[in-house]
Parts: sequence; structure tokens; C-alpha cells
Amino acid sequence: MTEPTAPTRRRVLLVVAGALAVLGLVLGGAGLLGANPPAPPAPAAAVAADPPPTTPPAAAGPRQQPATGSPPAEIAIPAIDVSSPVDSVGLRPDGTLEVPMPGPAYDHAAWYRGSPTPGRVGPSVILGHVDSAANGPSVFYDLGRLRPGDRITVTSADRSARTFAVDAVRSYPKDEFPSLAVYGDTAGPELRLITCGGDFDDAARSYRDNTVVFARLVT
Repeated sequence: MTEPTAPTRRRVLLVVAGALAVLGLVLGGAGLLGANPPAPPAPAAAVAADPPPTTPPAAAGPRQQPATGSPPAEIAIPAIDVSSPVDSVGLRPDGTLEVPMPGPAYDHAAWYRGSPTPGRVGPSVILGHVDSAANGPSVFYDLGRLRPGDRITVTSADRSARTFAVDAVRSYPKDEFPSLAVYGDTAGPELRLITCGGDFDDAARSYRDNTVVFARLVT
């Protein structure tokens, strides 16, 4: 299979960006954590996702880019003691992003299979929950503690490994999410780790912000 052209990849990423930005990456109650992580919601709290966005118009491009290369199977982030399987998610029929659902895989990281496989040109997108009302901290609970230079290793299903170095960790209000900066084309292979956070909005039963880790391939 030939690799999608840059214009095709840009259209796909912008479609995905729109879906993710509107959905807000609530991830079933996942949250962004900075230097002083907020406590997870009380166990009795029920955390609900934001209303899904409208389906992106077909004219904006294909709904999902077929990935090429071996998909990611594991992620390791030594600086925050993360070692997790990596599952995959796609888009729902309404155009919203799938997220890990309650069950055995809830605390796994998940790669958006419409983005490039790690190590290929472009931003590979991996997301994860930060906590749950029932079980407390999840896979990306300490994501906001990463610092520039920290290493992230993604091992593919074919057992090849790619190591990325963190360039930046940023927090954005959900209604000001910079879609192009996060999902737009890049000159080389990059990685985006995404979860939610900030203050918890009791009325909306979701966190107010997103955290995004920007990383680039080093080996």
C-alpha cells in the first residue's frame, strides 16, 4: 500500500482535529494533570462525556486514513512509570472519536488508527484516560508531569521500537483547542499524547482542559 500524500493526510488530520476538538477528549472523565494533580472525582460521582459533535462534512476529506506500517502495541514512559499495552480506536458512525470503554482495556493507552503509525512522518496520536470515578488513577494520570527531554518508547506489533523525546507539554481550555498545531502535518515523525484535565466541572461532569504532549522521533 502506498503512503497517503501530504494533501490527503492534511485533510484527514483536519477532519479528525474537528472531531476531537468538539468532543473535547473527555475520555469518560479523563483529566489533564499539571505539577499539582487534582484529586480524582469521588467514587460515587458519575462522569459523563460531552455531547458528540456533528459529523464532519464529506467534502472535508475521507473520514479515516488507512495507517501503514506495524501498529503500536506497547508504550513506555519511564519518567512517570507508565508501561501499557496500546489498543486502537477509530471513529464512530457520527464522526466522534472512539475512546477506551469501561472494562478490561479501560486503563490501556489507545492509538487513533487514522493517524500515522509511530515512526512515520506526521503526528501519531495516542490517547488515554487519567482516572475514573470507580477506580481512581488511570494510564495517563501523571501525563502533565512530563518535561522536555523525557523519553517515550513505542513498541510496534512487529517488535520494532521507536523512541521519542518530549518537546513540550501544554494545557489548553477545551473551547480553545489548537487543532492545527496538534494534528497538522509535520516535517518528520512526531507523537502526540492526549488526555483531559484542569478543574473538574461538577455541572458538566467533565474536566475543563486538555493536556497535550508534543514529542519527536529520536531513535
